[in-house]
Amino acid sequence: MRIDTDILVIGSGIAGLTFAIEAARAADVLIVTKRSREDTTTRSAQGGIAAALGLGDSVEAHVRDTLETGRGLCHEAVVRECLREGPQRIAVLEALGVRFSRNGGGLDLGREGGHSARRIVHAGDATGRELQRALLDVAAAMPRIRLLEHHAAVDLMLQRRDEAGSPVSGAFVLDAAEGVVRSVGARTTVLATGGAGKVYLYTSNPDVATGDGLAMAWRAGAVAANMEFVQFHPTCLYHPHAKNVLISEALRGEGAVVRRLDGAPFLGAYDPRAELAPRDIVARAIDAEMKRTGDDHVLLDATALGPAFLAERFPWITAECLRFGIDISREPIPVVPAAHYMCGGVVADIDGRTTLPGLLAVGETACTGLHGANRLASNSLLEGIVLAHRAAQRLLERGLPPRPAGVPPWDAGDAAPPEEAVVVSQDWDEIRRLMWNYVGIVRSDRRLARAARRLALLRDEIREYYWNFLVTSDLLELRNIAVAADLIVECARFRAESRGLHFTSDRPDADPAWECDTLIDRRGGARRGTF
Repeated sequence: MRIDTDILVIGSGIAGLTFAIEAARAADVLIVTKRSREDTTTRSAQGGIAAALGLGDSVEAHVRDTLETGRGLCHEAVVRECLREGPQRIAVLEALGVRFSRNGGGLDLGREGGHSARRIVHAGDATGRELQRALLDVAAAMPRIRLLEHHAAVDLMLQRRDEAGSPVSGAFVLDAAEGVVRSVGARTTVLATGGAGKVYLYTSNPDVATGDGLAMAWRAGAVAANMEFVQFHPTCLYHPHAKNVLISEALRGEGAVVRRLDGAPFLGAYDPRAELAPRDIVARAIDAEMKRTGDDHVLLDATALGPAFLAERFPWITAECLRFGIDISREPIPVVPAAHYMCGGVVADIDGRTTLPGLLAVGETACTGLHGANRLASNSLLEGIVLAHRAAQRLLERGLPPRPAGVPPWDAGDAAPPEEAVVVSQDWDEIRRLMWNYVGIVRSDRRLARAARRLALLRDEIREYYWNFLVTSDLLELRNIAVAADLIVECARFRAESRGLHFTSDRPDADPAWECDTLIDRRGGARRGTF
């Protein structure tokens, strides 16, 4: 079965929905999402959206904080444009029905690590859920938007099939309910699939974060960049029955203290900003302290904030911790770092255009230069609302390309029904474990080389399995995390210094010669450059 649309958006998080809502004013938009429409990384976001709205704050101060946190790799023009438009987009979100927390007559502004002022607009400690709700409500009311749930993109459709770098004319999409792959022809295709946190054994990300857009773009010949820069959130709940429970950085912004198990605070010994240092510094400090003491976790102590304040400002965290038997008003929270955010991705300019004609990328899937070598807290949702909106506007201003003439059917060849699901589960577990052990917060040449050798074998195994058996959602995700893992390792091996989120024990200092992007594509491998 063939489906035709003006614009195909793959992903239903904040970036995909923002793009779709703007584009649907003048075009037909089809959103496909591989699980339910609410099953996104956006929905798990707690902290909020950074925007210079407070008294005494300024866009210029926000720019300075972003550039400092990005360790010399932010693209300043992109930073300035995105941060300048932030306050306006916050106002638009409120007009669309987003219920942000307020304090008196104005927005309640929080503070997080790396920020020099209170500028985090939030909806309690469940900002992502509120954004997802409001944007889905708006999208559902627009007649030119159609949303298909449980439809997983398999690969991009190229105008000249199997020719890397060819213009994109849509995508092949697996209907999970019927087990068939459909051809979706589109005048423009938009990748908004989020990041790849599930590449790692421990992550704050939901199960859907398997690098799908990145992997599809890579296979089609797009250029990616800066994949070595994986942000580890310093504080995720450490509990045998907890899965992907993030403990917001906003707690530290309000005065919570990180302590060793003996109760001693230690972040001040690593950085004078202590709890308010950027995430790369805090995560490495916690990792170093755990390695030094042999402890499995550290403690985040919010008891001094008081029960009433915690219940009002952090209701979700309070309730979630209570579900695991932890009263955060009376006892500290056991926490560990976990993979959180990809600063690298598919190379895209400020208007979302990738290196492939007909293909745009927005949100965490894209590498626009906003984050550099380390993301400033709460700039991710900001990027989603600002640059996705801008990309849709610019696309409509330029005009959509012609409708693709030939939309080929999916060809399963001689593939048979899968026989051994254990192959998928085994390779899935092995990739995630080796990435955590060898390509984590601190790397070394030896560990990276081991990861590269093992990943090469696993990718060969996965490739053979993919061509021999009919596709399933699990197989597609495995295939994609293998690509994402390989790109992270290759970029990490290439960058011969430590900078931001990439720290190698063999070269612990930054090198001015490496104040550049790491570009990588199928034809030329990794190289220095800019985009």
